[in-house]
Amino acid sequence: MLVRDVMVAPVITVEPSASVQEVAKLFLEKQISAVPVLDGKGKLVGIVSEGDLLHRVEAGTERHRSWWLRALVHDQVLADEYIKSHSRKVSDVMTRDVITASPGMPLHEVAALMEKNAIRRLPILENGQLVGIVSRANLLQAVASARQLLDVAPTDKAIRDRILANLKREAWAHTGLLNVTVSNGIVDLWGLAESETERKAIKVAAESTPGVTAVHDNMVVYRSAGWA
Repeated sequence: MLVRDVMVAPVITVEPSASVQEVAKLFLEKQISAVPVLDGKGKLVGIVSEGDLLHRVEAGTERHRSWWLRALVHDQVLADEYIKSHSRKVSDVMTRDVITASPGMPLHEVAALMEKNAIRRLPILENGQLVGIVSRANLLQAVASARQLLDVAPTDKAIRDRILANLKREAWAHTGLLNVTVSNGIVDLWGLAESETERKAIKVAAESTPGVTAVHDNMVVYRSAGWA
């Protein structure tokens, strides 16, 4: 599945000159948690989120540091925190270094980007123009709405071949110690696994194979059995 299959479009945006109060009201009104910031030419110049408005003087949530901790923090950091908590303009509180994605990017790459950079959403750009936005919630929606589309039920042999083929591509799976039997879509797993984790992963691989209706785990973990 690709980004274009789950992204939200059109996107609600604001200009750098918008006020922090306007953005806060927009979040509440539209029930959103972030908006991209576009300049007068429609170019993405930043993004502002709930996190950027977390420490604000209006709410009394600005950062309060003890005198000794302030002495350890660089003056530039303290000045930047003051700007973020007191400025009324979006241009002063927004995040400028925006990580983006393209409509054709696979969702697993988007998930990796979000995890690596500890972010919750990605603006989607195509030819330099904002065309959508994708959030962690959209990825969850893709999981929740997933369907196994089977025009023709696969044969037991096809199911067995697919399970083994999928496992052989995984470095952690020791298929030489494994036997798989399939009858009427019901899979039986036999043989040895090196750990409980490998045993569980093999079962998950079988359960997620199209056409499988049930999985019976008959494997033995040989290290825990004292066979190593």
